[in-house]
Parts: sequence; C-alpha cells; structure tokens
Amino acid sequence: MLDFSQFEFLTFDCYGTLIDWETGILSALHPILAAHGKAISDSELLKLYSEIESEAEQGGFHPYREVLQSVVRGFGERLGFKPTESEQHALPNSLTGWLPFPDTVAALHMLKSRYRLAIVSNIDDDLFAATGRRLALDFDHVITAQQARAYKPSLQIFKLAQRRIGVSPAKWLHVGQSIYHDVIPAKSLGIATVWVNRASPRPGAGAAKVALGEPGLEVSNLRELADLATAAQAPALRSANR
Repeated sequence: MLDFSQFEFLTFDCYGTLIDWETGILSALHPILAAHGKAISDSELLKLYSEIESEAEQGGFHPYREVLQSVVRGFGERLGFKPTESEQHALPNSLTGWLPFPDTVAALHMLKSRYRLAIVSNIDDDLFAATGRRLALDFDHVITAQQARAYKPSLQIFKLAQRRIGVSPAKWLHVGQSIYHDVIPAKSLGIATVWVNRASPRPGAGAAKVALGEPGLEVSNLRELADLATAAQAPALRSANR
C-alpha cells in the first residue's frame, strides 16, 4: 500500500482516467465504419485505435486534433475504405462532448481537499479547455502534450510537469489508466503510480497499447482511490490535532 501521507502533488492522466474516452471513441468511430459497411467489435476497434494512435504520435509533433484525424484515416487504410473530409473531423470534433466517469468529479474534490492536483495529458490546450469545464475543478496546473511538444510515454511531458509543479518525485503521485502511457514512464523517473484499471471491452488496456508494468497501487475507479487516500490521511490528522 502506498503511504499517502508522503505525497503533496497528485497528477492525473485525463482521457481514460477522468474522462470516458472509450465511449467517446466508440460512439464516434462505429458510425463511420458502418457508413462504409465495416462492422467490428468494440474490443477490436479499441485495439486498432491503440495501434493507429500510437503510430500517429511518432515522429515530428502534431497537434492532437491532427492525430485524431490521422486515426480516422488509419482505420480506412486498415479496413479498406476512404473516409470523407467530414468523417476525418468527426472524431476530434466529438472530444469536447466526452463526459467524465460518474465517480470522477466527486473524487477529485475529495482529493483536492488534501493535495494539490494537476493534469498531465496527451491533448491540445483548446480541447482540454472544454473538458476542464466538465471536470468542474480548478487544477493547480494543466500540462499538455501541446506544451511539451511530445506525447506520453515520452519523458518530455513528465519532465515539463516536474518543472511546473516543483516537487521531488518522492512527493509526487501520478494516476493513470494506461500502463503504457503513464505507469511505465512515471516509474522510470522515480514517481509513485496508481493504475486506474477501469472496466473495458478490452480489459487491462482499453484504447491504449498493451504493456506490462507494476504500479504502486491498482484501483478500479477514482472513488476507490479517494476513499483510500482519505482513510490513510485520517489517522495522521487525528494525531496532529491531539
């Protein structure tokens, strides 16, 4: 079990961890595939998404909106159809409508009462601005791929986060849904990690690449994390008040 009393800052992956990106991805892509006579399972769609998105994020930096357009084109190349211009924009345009998980907002407010919180996300600033309003919380920092000019699992975005939040790895806990994007790179920098292993049609990975890693803690949702952190902090608070 992690010692929650040692942490001052919690950073969060956003899409997949706080925001239900799988529902968003599936809702945007299935109609495109259906329009071209292509039917695949949710699990297979998420697997293809993980592969195509990762490929699109390699090489020179491109805004995430362009990455998502490339993802739609990639589905066309893999499955044998040519998406229209409108279809290429459908996935990135849908992102601002993706919703938080039911446990997200309340859990963030619980954690905010004890820690400083930040976002570390593979996203563009303008796209996160719309998401941020749905999260209904003033984060201490928002660090994006656009600012770092790199996508997780690159260490570049985590190093930018460390400069911004200004705490040592020993006082920093990173929370994410993806072993590939979050747990492995954060651990390599000495940062403690929580894996939010949410239910998915593709268990263990969801829309991210499959990877093996050992988080400091595994939870099934954010409320579970908030409850554990609150319970761990309570004895320390009682001792301090004596």
